[in-house]
Amino acid sequence: MNMIHLLKSALLISLIALSGQTLAYSPEELEKACKKPRFTDFNLHEYKAPDNIEVAPKSEFFIKISAWADPTTITLTTKKQPLPFTVETTSTFHKVKAQLPVELTGEFVRIDIGAKAVLGCYDKTGWLIKIADH
Repeated sequence: MNMIHLLKSALLISLIALSGQTLAYSPEELEKACKKPRFTDFNLHEYKAPDNIEVAPKSEFFIKISAWADPTTITLTTKKQPLPFTVETTSTFHKVKAQLPVELTGEFVRIDIGAKAVLGCYDKTGWLIKIADH
């Protein structure tokens, strides 16, 4: 009977240890493990009061994205419409280049960019600009 009691105790301890390991990973822990892409070096002036700086029509711009972003998942939009762009990749970042469409001359425009990290988490950001009339 002593041997059966030992086996039951060992089984109970094993089950408790396994269930603790199973519960150790929560969705929050997985999210922490995935570094979201970073968006930096947007080269146009944002539209902010009181400066109210406008950018020239058809201006070329670029945005750098961290190297751990998957370049095939990059999206770039203005007024919820896709914007054509090119991507130059280096070992430390991806450089997204695009040009403001001529049909947006004189308008307020939000440039939105998003991308997935190689590990799967997604992030996006954007900038409000005012395109000059001339």
